[in-house]
Formats: sequence, structure tokens, C-alpha cells
Amino acid sequence: MTAWDVAVVGCGNAALCAAISAREQGARVVVLEKASEEERGGNSFFTAGGFRFVHDGLEDVCTDVLTDLSEAEKARIELPTHDRQFFYDTMMKVTRHQAEEDLAWTLIDDSRPAMAWLRGNGVRFVPMFGRQSYEVDGKQVFYGGVNIEAVGGGAGLVDFLLRRAEAVGIEIRYETGAAGLVQDETGRITGLRLRTPEGYEALETGSVVLACGGFEANPEMRARYLGHGWDLARVRGTRHNTGDGIRMALEAGARPHGNWSGCHSVGWDISAPPYGDRAVGDNFQKHSYPLGIMVNLNGERFVDEGEDYRNLTYVRFGRAIMEQPHRWCAQIFDARTVHMLRDEYRIREVTKVEADSIEELAAGLEIDPAVLAKTVGEFNAACRSSNAYNPAVLDGVSTEGLSPEKTNWALPIDRPPYVAFVTTTGITFTFGGLQIDNENRVQDLSGRPIDGLYAAGELVGGLFFENYPGGSGLMSGSVFGRRAGRFAAEYACG
Repeated sequence: MTAWDVAVVGCGNAALCAAISAREQGARVVVLEKASEEERGGNSFFTAGGFRFVHDGLEDVCTDVLTDLSEAEKARIELPTHDRQFFYDTMMKVTRHQAEEDLAWTLIDDSRPAMAWLRGNGVRFVPMFGRQSYEVDGKQVFYGGVNIEAVGGGAGLVDFLLRRAEAVGIEIRYETGAAGLVQDETGRITGLRLRTPEGYEALETGSVVLACGGFEANPEMRARYLGHGWDLARVRGTRHNTGDGIRMALEAGARPHGNWSGCHSVGWDISAPPYGDRAVGDNFQKHSYPLGIMVNLNGERFVDEGEDYRNLTYVRFGRAIMEQPHRWCAQIFDARTVHMLRDEYRIREVTKVEADSIEELAAGLEIDPAVLAKTVGEFNAACRSSNAYNPAVLDGVSTEGLSPEKTNWALPIDRPPYVAFVTTTGITFTFGGLQIDNENRVQDLSGRPIDGLYAAGELVGGLFFENYPGGSGLMSGSVFGRRAGRFAAEYACG
């Protein structure tokens, strides 16, 4: 008899979902967390805790997801439906039809059951009032498809799942990193080589679920696969996601898969530390750019800030910032919109410049005042739409005669005081990883499953390419984590 039926590598959302799911099948489960107990939770801890999933509107989600909403709260919410075709169309739109069909449909069709499963395992949810809605005619109108978050954000999600894991008898070993996979002469996975503060040790197990993130915290791998300058990017989350699971699997003969030169990235405060701050969480991000304009150090706009809902553009724009001089960007707003900015713009650890004229603002930003005044002046003159401004919909309030245009939410920037927030690029997770089949089994170089090896979360390749629809990362972790745990337990215990 092996010591453990299922060993799960990692301790974030995907890993904990896998562990709980495997335990539901009666498996003896151990979770191996490279970080200390104080740093546990992987990248999930640093997220806003938002989920994108299939639903039929407010009444539907209140049945088994938003179970804590009062009638008064329901009365002031307008939550659009998010059906499976819309989810699919969004995935294909942002990935330019590169997302794999089977993976995409599994994510989509398992998303609603997974949300109910999470709630049944103790995770509480609330609407994302402050980040994903605007007040319109007395109601909170939600937009963009990712409208529901775990109570307490990513930190809350991790805490809920850890409580459940511990309650059902799952052992969690901290400061225990997986250093390598052990295979028998047939290639089947029989155990792990572990690295602990005391040295190396062996662990025998019936199956392994790799759910320990991508290589976003490994500057050498970032430069090698993402390209020049990416070794200098700030890491939004944990310092422990250094590609260990991917490396181990490749050494065991796994097939590399997906968009290895792509990643999830965002506009990130330029004063943020090299890795995530557990007190600040994801509040270094700056995602209200659709309400203003973004310029580089040359005083030039470089993207269409209103191209689409920010949930569908911030990953590409994070990469676009990386391509600007010194990986630098300023988001500029005026008195007309600054009160509408998300709460992350009001934290103490923010880098901003405020002035009563565009020229003064430029001087504070160390941009040529004449150039920035010209950029803003030309933008203002191009704001000629007669449509009604509405930040909760794609309102068509656009510019005319600019390059790049601003397609929606284009209001003149002409009401002082003017405020600029300075950002760089923050990397969240990498898109390249391992190939899995419809039972979450890792595939080898010949397209056959590696017996006993399963994967979930960031290190699964083939789902996200070049871009990413907000809220689908945690949803993917839950869906494929739940599946990986179940299949790993059935294999080990069958």
C-alpha cells in the first residue's frame, strides 16, 4: 500500500480544489506547499477572487452561489445573463480563436456546477460592486462578465478552501517543495522527490496532481520564453511560482503545450515591489483606464483605451506597456471621471501626480509639456460623439480622426484638476505549460498519457493565447482542479 493515494503539488485555488475533490472520492490526500504557512496560497491569494461562469442572471445565481443576498440587495442589482455561447464567443474573441475547443467547452460547461460545488464546500460569494458595476438610474449595473467574487477576495477564497481541506482530513505540508517525479520502468508515476529545510526525501504516492503555477516568478524563464525585458517585469503574486511543476513534468517526458511566449499581465503601479505584497494584494493594479487616456514617456497614446470592457483588454494592454520606453505608462484623468475610479486608485501606496494644467502635469511626469498638451488637445478635439455616455455598456462615445481612436467612453480631458497614475507591467501568470487530455492526464511527447500524472491551473497549456477574459483564470483553476482531483483519485484508488 502506498503512503498516499494522491499527492497535490501546490496550495492555491486549483491545488486545493483538486485535493478536496480527491478526498471526496475517498482518497488519502497530501498537499505539498513549497512556501511557508505564512506565504501559502499561491497566486490565488493575490487575486480579487472574481469568477466568470455560465448563469441565467440574478435569480439563477441566488439559488446556490449568491445565497447570502438580501431582498433589498437584489432589488438594486442588474446582472446580465452570461450564457455558454457568450462565454465561448468571448474566449474565442480575446484569444483570436486559438483557445482549444475541448478545453474551452470543458471550462464553460463545468463552470456553473463548479461554482455551486465551491459554495457547497464553504466558499461564500458576493457581487463585485466596487469593481464591476456602475450606478445607473439608481441601480448597480454589472458589466464585463466577471461580476461575482469570493468574500475576502483571493485571500478569502484560499482561507475558505484551506478550512475545508483541513476539515475533511487533508494533510498540508509547508516548506515542502516538489523537486522531481519518480517513475517506474513503465513510465508510471510512483512518487515524488521532495525538498524540505532538512534536505531531500522521497514520497510514495498512487498519483500526482501538479497545480503549482507557471514560471512567472522565474526571471530566467521569463526572458527565455516571453522575450527581451520580461526579466524586469514586476510579479503580481507569489515569489514561489518558478516553473517547478512544468520542469518536473518535462523531465518526465511531458509535452510542452500552449502559448509559451504569452502571459497574463496588467498595468501595475510603478512603485510596487518585485513580488506581491500580501497586505496590498491586487490593489497595485490600475484598471480604470477606459475612463481616461494612457500615454508613454514620449507623451503619446499607444492603445485604444475604450476598445472593449477592461476585462477583455487589460492583459494585452499590460503587454503593450511593456513595449513602451522604460516599460512606463501614465493613466490620465480629470475631474469629470476621477471620482469613478476603482478603489485601487485610493490606496496609500500609489504613484500619482496632480496638477491644475496639463503642462504642470507633464512636468510632474517628466514628459515634454508641449507634447503632452498637444496629445490631450488633439484627443479633446476628436471627442465629437453625440451618443449618451454610459460607463456600464459599450456606449459608442468615440473619437474621430485619431490614431489610435478611442472607441468607447471618450470624454474630453478638460476639467482640472488633472490626475495621472504611473504604471509599469505586472505579470500574473504564464500561458505556456503542459498538455492534458479530457481526464486531466498529462500527455507525453507521443500524445499518450503519463500514467499517474495530472495537472490543473496555470501550468495547463492550450486555454489562453495572447489575451485572457477576466475571471476565467480562477474559474479554470476550480474546474480543472476539481476534475484532476477526481480522476487522480479514481486512478489511484481504482
